[in-house]
Amino acid sequence: MTKLSVNINKIATLRNARGGNIPDLLKAAADIQSYGGQGITIHPRPDERHIRYQDARDLKKVVSTEFNIEGNPIPEFVDLVLDIKPDQVTLVPDAVDAITSNAGWDTSEHASFLTEVVGEFKRNGIRTSIFMDPVPLLIENAAKTGTDRIELYTESYAVEYAKGNKGEAQKYADAARTAAESGLGVNAGHDLNLDNLNFFVSQVPDVLEVSIGHALISEALYFGLENVIGMYLQKLVR
Repeated sequence: MTKLSVNINKIATLRNARGGNIPDLLKAAADIQSYGGQGITIHPRPDERHIRYQDARDLKKVVSTEFNIEGNPIPEFVDLVLDIKPDQVTLVPDAVDAITSNAGWDTSEHASFLTEVVGEFKRNGIRTSIFMDPVPLLIENAAKTGTDRIELYTESYAVEYAKGNKGEAQKYADAARTAAESGLGVNAGHDLNLDNLNFFVSQVPDVLEVSIGHALISEALYFGLENVIGMYLQKLVR
């Protein structure tokens, strides 16, 4: 079964909107795990507009499942990850002013940089994943960096699925097979939701983990957090 890692950035956004500590990010992370969530994902950005660097340090004491920290490996991010030593780090090439992640790595252009960063994390016992578009050649190049996994950037799948174009999943299935042939594990994330998730995991082979935040937290406004996590876990049954 594909694991569900819950991205809690949006909980931090809500907290930061009023100051103080409501909702309590650490309690939310603990509750999500008690409700069946199999991992916690955060994506701290330099402006700390949602997850703060101190949040990342505090969460280390709370996350008992899998702790995944995403971000652009600028020096401050690298230092943070090396200090915390989460279970997994996901490298995302987002610009400083990006509202959300909007592209995967060009593993041809950035091959030497990624190889260096991946090597540093792996020397410290941290599993690495590279955020990727579903492009087989770039995935083959990702394998050459020494990374353990890739995370498929699923926005185009979600957009096309909403239009009724389910054929977009084939592109991701091909990418996942290329990754497997290259010795890489496959994660996936971005705009996956209760409507499109089950079809994705039924069509794309061997997805180890999905990271879902925006949709899950939004849906929890209607269904409740405990209920919606259960609903997601059901969607991950093939």
